[in-house]
This record gives sequence, C-alpha cells and structure tokens, in this order.
Amino acid sequence: MRARPVSPPLLVEELADRIASAPRPSWVRVALDGAPATDPGRLADDLVDPLRLRGREVLRVSASDFLRPASLRLEFGRSDPDAFYTDWLDTGALIREVLGPLEPGGTGRVLPALWDSARDRATRAPYVTLPPGAVLLLDGTLLLGRDLPFDLVVHLWLSEAALARRTLGEHRWRLPAYTRYEHEARPSQVADIVVRVEDPRHPAVVTEPGS
Repeated sequence: MRARPVSPPLLVEELADRIASAPRPSWVRVALDGAPATDPGRLADDLVDPLRLRGREVLRVSASDFLRPASLRLEFGRSDPDAFYTDWLDTGALIREVLGPLEPGGTGRVLPALWDSARDRATRAPYVTLPPGAVLLLDGTLLLGRDLPFDLVVHLWLSEAALARRTLGEHRWRLPAYTRYEHEARPSQVADIVVRVEDPRHPAVVTEPGS
C-alpha cells in the first residue's frame, strides 16, 4: 500500500478542496469512515471551517446518533462482535432521514440526530433544511458495504496490529468486527480516498492500494 505523507493541516486542506470541487447544484454527502481509534469525527470537525471558507454550507452528522435502540442492538449481549457489525447501525433511518433527502431532486430536509444511545431514547432533534450545494459530513465506523449512498468516502486506515494497540481495553471485543469489515467490505478498495493514520501526527494519503 503506497502512500504519500502529508501533515494533518495539509490533509484537511486537500480534502476540503476535493469536496468543494463537487458541482454546486446538488448536495455532497461525505462519509468519514474509520474505527474509533482513527477518530473520524475529529477529521470531520476539522473540515467544517475550511469548507465554509470555500463557500459551502456544512452539516455535521454522526452515525453514532443513528444506532438502534438497546433492545435490538444488544439482543445478543453487550459484547457480540457480529451483532456490532450487522445490527447496531440503523441504516434504514440513516437513509430515510439523512442520505435520501440529499439525493438529486430530494427535499434537503435532514434530521441531524435520531437516537441518544446513552439514554436509549429519541433525541428530539429538529429537522434542518440544507440548500443545494451544502455538504453533509458524516463520521462513523463500519459504514461501507451497507448500500449507503455517499458521494465521497474517506476511509481512515490502520493496520490490524496498530488498531489492536490503539483500541481501548473496554472495546477490544470489537476487534473481530473490524477484521471482518476489512475482509468483507474491503474499505481500502472501495473508498474514494484512503488515509493511513498509524501515526496520527503523520498521516499519509494512499496512492496505490494494496491487495
């Protein structure tokens, strides 16, 4: 997997340029995909101001606000990696409330958050209507291989060993799900942009994916 080293600020600027270059008549749905150890939410947050400086309105959404209720999510226990992989994310709601309305010809009316998983209840967040040309920045993990309609996908990649080192002890039960994701969804092959983040201070943009 060949990669071009970049500084974190330059990475943000390059991604902002790529996203802002999309045609303005339509919305741009961007996924920042990666295990929590890669902190995709931080990269999404870092892109907000640069995109606004480029004349794009931005909405931040986190996939963690579209998890299924605990009764469904934890049906097989709190530490089942297969359930984590297949059952935690409410993909139907994410399409219905966020991604679908931003399809060409859509309404642009988006629900930024649906479910508070900590309290296990609806967030009661208000709907937001995005003008054409606005950018959705959605961060999350295990987003690919689910037929979610994105216009651009950025995958933050860690080697299996690095992911194991940087995954907190309480979440290590999730490691088999990340391994399964690499083998089944093949995010490094499917994403539009792949960034190696084994050292978050020295990311590298992949120029030639490995096998």
